[in-house]
Amino acid sequence: MAKLAPKQIKKDKLLEQGVSLLLEKGYHATGLKEILDTVQIPKGSFYSYFGSKEQFAAEAIHHYIEPFILRLSGHLQDPELDGLAALKAYYTGLIGEVAISGFKGGCLLGNLMGEIGDTSPLCRDALLDAVGRYSALQQVALERGQRQGSVRLDRSAKSMADLMLNGWQGALLRMKVEQSVEPLQAVCRDLLDDYFRA
Repeated sequence: MAKLAPKQIKKDKLLEQGVSLLLEKGYHATGLKEILDTVQIPKGSFYSYFGSKEQFAAEAIHHYIEPFILRLSGHLQDPELDGLAALKAYYTGLIGEVAISGFKGGCLLGNLMGEIGDTSPLCRDALLDAVGRYSALQQVALERGQRQGSVRLDRSAKSMADLMLNGWQGALLRMKVEQSVEPLQAVCRDLLDDYFRA
């Protein structure tokens, strides 16, 4: 495994801290000084990593989605799971983590879509790319389920993947208000255990 250069390590720390603060406070309430102080990097150095706060947020979006892509990919590589079971295992794991976190944050993608999705072209492009990759991977799972006979064939895998993503994002918002995983569990029950099934 290749060693990361010190500059890349600092950039990754900035992105990691940025994701945490963006989740907690949102884009407009997150100050660069707060991020830099936490990572102990001088303010002037920020611009050697990112051209602007907007570029920083766009890169934070990519940084945020990558672990979710890797985790779902890992479930899809499990030979014991068909496509639908892989999706269910993935979402069951997320629900468990949300409960442990005390229902904080929700999803950075959904939060930023609501806050700056229509005002920052750079962040909008990053959000579209992240959502597109995430949805496409879920489509792969559903297509596999269709081939394996566990997922209905009268709906396209793409439309079902989009429905799952949209339902999950809405359920995350309700989860924050209700302080309960029930909205998340309901989406999984209604879609993965019922509507998607062959």
